[in-house]
Amino acid sequence: MAHYLGIDVGTSGTKTLLIDETGNVIAEANAEYPMEQPKPGWTQQDPEDWWTATKKTVRAVMKKSGVEKADVKAIGLSGQMHGSVFLDRDDKVIRPAILWNDQRTSEQCEQITSAAGSREKLISMVANPALTGFQAPKILWMRDNEKRNFGNLAKVLLPKDDIRRRLIGDYVTEVSDASGTLLLDVKNRNWSKTLLSKLDLSEDLLPRVVESEDVTGTLTSEAAKALGLTTDCKVVGGAGDCAAGAIGNGIVKKGLLSTSIGTSGVMFVHSDEPSVDASGRLHTFCHAVRGKWHMMGVNLTSGGSLQWWVDQVVQGLAGIHAAKRFEAATQEAEKAVAGSGGMLFLPYLNGERTPHADPNARGAFVGMNLTHDRAAMTRSVMEGITFALRDSLEIIESLGVPVRQIRASGGGSKNVFWRQMQADVFGKKITTLKVEQGPAFGVALLAAVGDGAYKNIAQACQATIEVAAETKADRSAKKTYDKLFPVYQSLYGSLKDDMHQLAELQSTP
Repeated sequence: MAHYLGIDVGTSGTKTLLIDETGNVIAEANAEYPMEQPKPGWTQQDPEDWWTATKKTVRAVMKKSGVEKADVKAIGLSGQMHGSVFLDRDDKVIRPAILWNDQRTSEQCEQITSAAGSREKLISMVANPALTGFQAPKILWMRDNEKRNFGNLAKVLLPKDDIRRRLIGDYVTEVSDASGTLLLDVKNRNWSKTLLSKLDLSEDLLPRVVESEDVTGTLTSEAAKALGLTTDCKVVGGAGDCAAGAIGNGIVKKGLLSTSIGTSGVMFVHSDEPSVDASGRLHTFCHAVRGKWHMMGVNLTSGGSLQWWVDQVVQGLAGIHAAKRFEAATQEAEKAVAGSGGMLFLPYLNGERTPHADPNARGAFVGMNLTHDRAAMTRSVMEGITFALRDSLEIIESLGVPVRQIRASGGGSKNVFWRQMQADVFGKKITTLKVEQGPAFGVALLAAVGDGAYKNIAQACQATIEVAAETKADRSAKKTYDKLFPVYQSLYGSLKDDMHQLAELQSTP
């Protein structure tokens, strides 16, 4: 039987899984690696860590599964979006990769907007405004601040596509991940020659672009040896982690939306047409479904805010092992009332993307009084994260994009309390899948399509993905959240100037 690998190069680690041609997960493995933060707002990683983790997890999966290497027919690649791997002419990494949540490029975003002629003209070219996380401003940052490095620059790759380079010996990306560079003509699904010219950047710096299910090559002999596979093994385009996760959740047709709470939070909705939010609050990207698009709202520190709260603040849970503090904290939060007694949390701990696009936004508790305890504060953190996702949902629906079903994934889907909170805050049913494996599963399905096991990705999802349960909104809690949400929405505008002053103080040595 044919088998397919899905490799997801994430921010905290790489996950690899193996499926058979019916979609059953045979084995999986994870490997973690560090993230550097040399300055406030800066995030970097060593691409060599991704490659080491890829080799380790593929070999672990093959050993666990007992599957013959000749039976692994294709590999799908996913990865953290927007990151920049800078290579010289000898394919040597020039400097640490700058990641999706790095905030150093606000000046370069202004340069891009100016070069395009206006924010509106930029959105008309590439469907999105210039944001600090995107790849294009990172390239300009290097040109402005590391002139020697830029002089040696021959190629810029996204994280998963640097793994592809090591696998097939070629420079290739695909439309969903390329959409997040800010250099792709999203409507026409190819590089924007117009914007590249205005930025004085050569298209030669970029890899060629394909559709997500297209075969991009086969393993080199060196890569096959490193992974314990064969040179007949194909590598398909794959997808950026958001699109890959959506594929893994079956978000491949109109009316379906996925909500994912990991380090970041994502609201992802399928679109048959390239619908563009003219104000740039939402991203419009190419989907990993051939000839389709998606709209996406992103919150930079969703699960990351709760992780911060548990790791850095809630360390006083006496007798609780560190690995169990998250569970203990959320169980404690259940004891607090919906709305946390009128206390709100803004989850802008590392700036924000949707809807504010503000790298200098900062987090805050608002409305605290002497009756509030640790349980209420934990619940408020979770509610603030969920309100941030509702921001995206409301914009999506205001643009006339139908949302008939919401499928939850990531950490927010695994916690029963948080699933209920999402249903209450959104005022909609939340569905979960029988098996939820995220981006790695999505790109494994793309690999199966690329190998011919399925006619297309919609057919693959229909055959392999099954809804398991529904969580309905509680009317009383929904009523409370509907009252609080407008207050939550107003707080950013009220505090913006103060946030920016504090951010400036924080960045001063």
